[in-house]
Amino acid sequence: MRFPKPYSLKEIAEIINCEFIGSPDFDVLGINEIHCVNNGDIVFVDHPKYYDKALNSDATTILINKKVECPEGKSLLISDDPFRDFVKIGQYFIEENKQTQLHHNSAVIGKNTHISPNVFIGKDVKIGDNCFIHANVTIGDRTIIEDNVIIHAGTVLGGDAFYYKKRETGYDKLKSVGNVVIEKDVEIGANCTIDRGVTASTIIGEGSKLDNLIQIGHDTIIGKRCLIASQTGIAGCCVIEDNVTFWGQCATTSGIRVGEGATIGGKAGVTKSIPGGKLYMGTPAEEGRALYKKQVLLNRLIEKS
Repeated sequence: MRFPKPYSLKEIAEIINCEFIGSPDFDVLGINEIHCVNNGDIVFVDHPKYYDKALNSDATTILINKKVECPEGKSLLISDDPFRDFVKIGQYFIEENKQTQLHHNSAVIGKNTHISPNVFIGKDVKIGDNCFIHANVTIGDRTIIEDNVIIHAGTVLGGDAFYYKKRETGYDKLKSVGNVVIEKDVEIGANCTIDRGVTASTIIGEGSKLDNLIQIGHDTIIGKRCLIASQTGIAGCCVIEDNVTFWGQCATTSGIRVGEGATIGGKAGVTKSIPGGKLYMGTPAEEGRALYKKQVLLNRLIEKS
C-alpha cells in the first residue's frame, strides 16, 4: 500500500510513538508484507529467525522489535510490538468503512454495465464497461473491476485476509488495507470469495474463468486464461501462472508458485511450488505419470498377495 504522499521517518514514528534509527527526513512511501515490498516501503519483523530476511529485503524501513545494526541506505523503527504497530500504520491511512448505503458515493461505474438488485459496492470501487454484476454480490472497498467482467450471484470480492497473530489471550487480526483487481474478460461463478490483499492486491488475470464456490486467499495472483473448477481453495500469497487449470476440489498451501500451463487434477493438494506444463494428481500432488506408475505397481502387489 502506498501512502497518499511521502512521509518522513519522524512522522511515521510519531504515529506509532516509537524510537527510530536513521535520518528524521528519511522518505517513507508505504507499507507492505515481505513478499511484495518495494523501495520506500515499511516491512515488519518480530522474530529473530526472520531479521536477516527483512533487513536485506527491498524494504527501506524495517519495523523491528530489537535494536540492530541498520543497513546502509535504510532506516529502522524500534517497537515493542511490530505487528500491532504495523496494523496501526495501515489503519491510520485507511480507516474502516462503515457505510450504510448500498452503493458508496465514490464508486465509479462504466458504460453499459448492469448492476443487479442488492449488489453492495464499497468505497473507491471502480467498475469498467460492459460488465454484468448479478444479484447479491458484495464488492469491497477499493476493488477494481476491468471491462467485460461477469460476476454471478452471491460472490464476495474484497473480504478481509485470514491473517492472525496468536497471543496468550487469543488472536490479533492483521487488518487488510489492500484490494482486489479483476482484469478484463474474467467470469466468476456464484458464491465465490476472493479476499483483498493485506497491503497489496489480490489479482485475477485477464480471461480467467472461475466456477462456483471457489476461495482465493489474500495477495494471491492468478494469471491470464486460467480455468478453476468448483470447490477449489487457493491459499494466500500464491502465484498461479498463465493457462493453469485446477479441476474440482483442489487445494494449495500458501506462498507457492504453479508454473504456466500446469493442470491440477481433481482433489489434488498442492503442497509446494511445481513446474508448469505437466499434469499433477494426488495429495501431496505429484506428476501424474509417476502417480499412475505407483498405482499400477501397488495393484500388482495386491494381486500377488
